[in-house]
Amino acid sequence: MSAWIRHFAAPIQTLTTGPLANRRVAIKDNIDVAGIPTTCGAPEFAYTPHKSADVVQKLLDAGAAIVGKTNLDQFACGLNGTRSPFGAVPNALRPEYVSGGSSSGSAWAVATGAADIALGTDTAGSGRVPAGFNNIVGLKPSLGLLSSAGVYPASRSFDTASIFARTVAEAVDALNVMVAGTTLPYDLTAMPSTFRFGVPAVPDFADDTLSEAAFQAACAKLVELGGTAVAIDDAPLNEVAQWLYESALVAERYQAIQAFFDAQPEAVIEPVRTIIGAGARYSAADVLEMQIRLEEARVRLAPIWQDIDLLVVPTAPTHPTIEQMLADPIGANRRLGRYTNFVNLLQWAALAVPASMRPDGLPFGITLIGKGGSDWRLAQLGQRFHHATGLTLGATGEPLPEPRAILPPMPLSLPITVVGAHLTGMPLNWQLTDLGAQFVEATTTAPTYRLYALPNTVPPKPGLVKVDEGGVAIAVEVWQLPLTQVGAFLKQVLAPLGIGSLTLADGSQVHGFICEPWAVEGAQDVSSFGGWRAYVTSLKR
Repeated sequence: MSAWIRHFAAPIQTLTTGPLANRRVAIKDNIDVAGIPTTCGAPEFAYTPHKSADVVQKLLDAGAAIVGKTNLDQFACGLNGTRSPFGAVPNALRPEYVSGGSSSGSAWAVATGAADIALGTDTAGSGRVPAGFNNIVGLKPSLGLLSSAGVYPASRSFDTASIFARTVAEAVDALNVMVAGTTLPYDLTAMPSTFRFGVPAVPDFADDTLSEAAFQAACAKLVELGGTAVAIDDAPLNEVAQWLYESALVAERYQAIQAFFDAQPEAVIEPVRTIIGAGARYSAADVLEMQIRLEEARVRLAPIWQDIDLLVVPTAPTHPTIEQMLADPIGANRRLGRYTNFVNLLQWAALAVPASMRPDGLPFGITLIGKGGSDWRLAQLGQRFHHATGLTLGATGEPLPEPRAILPPMPLSLPITVVGAHLTGMPLNWQLTDLGAQFVEATTTAPTYRLYALPNTVPPKPGLVKVDEGGVAIAVEVWQLPLTQVGAFLKQVLAPLGIGSLTLADGSQVHGFICEPWAVEGAQDVSSFGGWRAYVTSLKR
């Protein structure tokens, strides 16, 4: 099968425990796996790395099992999946159609169920177009969110590793174990239940009426989910998109393989040779001029986020057959990048999610785009949308599982346990939700606490006190609060209450509301109710 360059007889696995324990992972063959040749889709270029890419090692450390290296458009140059000496990768649902590229094999492996998660790379849309074409999720992280060490560059300034999965939650699971230390300004506030989403005022579907109808239906679904559509002029975005291949910025693609390209040009297949070779004609001054224009464009286009929470576009305007792609390899490929090429140039985040199956049996997907650092916000809405579609998973026919909480990794947020007025539906819950906190679970404390109704508090609040004997388990909720908002939350916690260490029923230690012991002297002991909500309910009877 042309989707695999190497499919391992025995998976590579170093641990069997961890957040990704036994998840089968496929790796695009421009990402290093220690001891396995990396080809970048060119057998003559192959080298054998001594260590795995940082993102691969993090997956292994989390318990994942690497099952193989996947095919790609050569040197990650293309969005269609036909530009490889290892063969064209077919679409997982209709094999006469393109799979999308350059991460074609990775998308096919996930869509067919041969892998649970796959790594791709994304410069121009290679982590999104294959997802849209194979009815799976493609998470393109903000630039700088993941380490690039051990990922062979296509265009160093605009590359990132990307993630394929059959659900948004699975993609976020992988993202959370791979996040590298960065100064990226994260936006960890939750996507609101009502939101404004930009859509192209005059969308381009390359005369594909089925894609046009599918996009309109997707936008209507977003409105049902609480969205308000805002038409925007996307001509400036399209102008930026064209710079990636049609300006001096393409010189980075040539620089990435210059020594090999100059020594063995015949090993670079067409049209990859023509596209990358064009980068050789630009001077350093040309490249610097384009970098200045690009920075000006980032500043000029940043105000788009003042009026919308996200941008929603078709992942691709149309879906060509392999035959159509081979007949017009550059023109057809260019059309596929209509709504993807500009995203990394502008340093934005993106998430491709399945939207529907067209009447002709082809998948159609949309891409949610947000400012840099908005990855988890996009994922929260992406999961809501995906699960509202009623689609099955990839090409497997399996139903979508229950949605899960989309939370950033622990280093970026802090679990806070609440016991009283901050519980869901209680008067002070807004102090959490307004700061972007996300509900994690309802549980109980260890049976070592007493709960008291504190007198003269508005709104009424309880005091939770740990005791040496006679304690009971008290109902609590755990919420995940963005680290950037912890200070703002603590300002609202007034004596005699405070945030300290609590022990939950499973023995884990968490931060949560505690009360100074002196404050409960003479207060009503309401421990017998098992929690504040039950006590408050009893007062209404």
